[in-house]
Amino acid sequence: MAGDDEDYVYDEDSGEWLPASELAAQRALARAAETAVEVRDAVGNLLADGDSVTLIKDLTVKGAGQTLKQGTVIPAIRLTGDAQEIDCKYPGIKGLVLRAEFVRKR
Repeated sequence: MAGDDEDYVYDEDSGEWLPASELAAQRALARAAETAVEVRDAVGNLLADGDSVTLIKDLTVKGAGQTLKQGTVIPAIRLTGDAQEIDCKYPGIKGLVLRAEFVRKR
């Protein structure tokens, strides 16, 4: 390893000597996984980005003058980092944010 100036650190979890930068990256990923917010629908299913959901009740959309009916399918949701809110796209409504308690995963 001539010319390799990287510091190595002993990782007690794996029992191996790892480059310090690699160990730091692994620990950062582990911290991010611990702080990830779980978003669950009305019946307890875990939601993820890209899931399709169905509305479980009629919802009046403020500012759009429109009501989304029970059974409406919302494709490709995005998680917002809040445990109860999901970001959605729906024709004719910009910036639609729904509460997870009013949807069910398809």
